[in-house]
Amino acid sequence: MTDTDQDEADVKMAATAKALGHPARLRILRLLARTPGCIGGDIVDAVGLAQSTVSEHLRILKEAGVIEGQITPPRVCYSLAPEALAPLAALIRDLEIAEREAGCCVTQPLAER
Repeated sequence: MTDTDQDEADVKMAATAKALGHPARLRILRLLARTPGCIGGDIVDAVGLAQSTVSEHLRILKEAGVIEGQITPPRVCYSLAPEALAPLAALIRDLEIAEREAGCCVTQPLAER
């Protein structure tokens, strides 16, 4: 992967992480994981927020590519985008591995110094 490709991937991953940065959006994602093909009105009822607020959260998640919406008038059915979170999950795994394997120069917690 070239530096330019990595930069583009990082920008996309940062947008994904930003989209996950609200508790209501995390609730929506958990709901969609349990009940794929959820209809917008059902999401509003389950999340307990105003319809306009839920619509904005859905828009942000969809714009980041985390969810997909299929329009079947008069409804919109939402589901998780299959591979949307894979790059972020891979980064987290890499960071966890690096933390376990790191030979860090700090040998004791700051509180003990």
